[in-house]
Amino acid sequence: MPTTAPPTVWRGVYVAAALPFTADRAVDHDAYAAHVRFLAENGCDGVCPNGSLGEYQTLTDAERAAVVETAVAAAPEGFGVMPGVAAYGALEAARWAEQAMRAGATSVLLLPPNTYRADTESVVQHYREVAAVGLPVVAYNNPIDTKVDLTPALLARLHEEELIVGVKEFSGDVRRAYELRELAPGLDLIVGADDVLLELGLAGAVGWIAGYPNVVPATTVELYRLATSGDPADVARALPLYRDLHPLLRWDSKTEFVQAIKLSMDVAGRRGGACRPPRGPLPPGTAERIVRDTEAVLARGYR
Repeated sequence: MPTTAPPTVWRGVYVAAALPFTADRAVDHDAYAAHVRFLAENGCDGVCPNGSLGEYQTLTDAERAAVVETAVAAAPEGFGVMPGVAAYGALEAARWAEQAMRAGATSVLLLPPNTYRADTESVVQHYREVAAVGLPVVAYNNPIDTKVDLTPALLARLHEEELIVGVKEFSGDVRRAYELRELAPGLDLIVGADDVLLELGLAGAVGWIAGYPNVVPATTVELYRLATSGDPADVARALPLYRDLHPLLRWDSKTEFVQAIKLSMDVAGRRGGACRPPRGPLPPGTAERIVRDTEAVLARGYR
């Protein structure tokens, strides 16, 4: 069962922090720690190490564990750390959750089994194994990549069994927010894709596991607060800001999102850099478009 913890442990703006590498493609822990502190200083509520944006699939076990330890050590008081604990097997995912707990993480983010199209009972057992570790578990629904859909009915069952506290919703179907509210009113909805932030914010989201705050954290945190406040005046202020940022935010839902966000970081003077294989450099036309989109946002004074 998840331990009792204040809701702020997984709510708010959690950044799927990009992972910097040295010239020889080793993890640059000093740069990563500096980035975690930068995000905290700019109003973010936490980070999610070892997500796809953190290129966890390319890390060794030792590197993956060290990234979590670096994030926890760099996090100021009250700043959450929600590591991704995805693995091919439930027992391995549970071991990553145990490592996160030992390191001092405050919650974990868990994909369903994704080596095959798992049936409902396999998915439930997967979440049971990880929930038994004791940290709050946020489910991650990404049927586009995993081919396993955490439907509202299945999420309601996981929540009813007290296996999850929230869901990072990345299906792109904003209609699900309302069905989730009906079936599992106590389950926290967390925005999982940058380009549906306003829509899910209006639908009752209480968190955002985000990509583009890596680039413009202060502005994107402001957008999140406006979109989720419930005040019509704030929503009116959020809409033009959302429109200005959307050319960037939509890159978070594209195949090349890791390279795109890292390139935007470089343009903004942050440490993005190259990715590990198999992700390679972007085609010139795509890179030029991302640079233009990023420069346009920065030219408006957004930071």
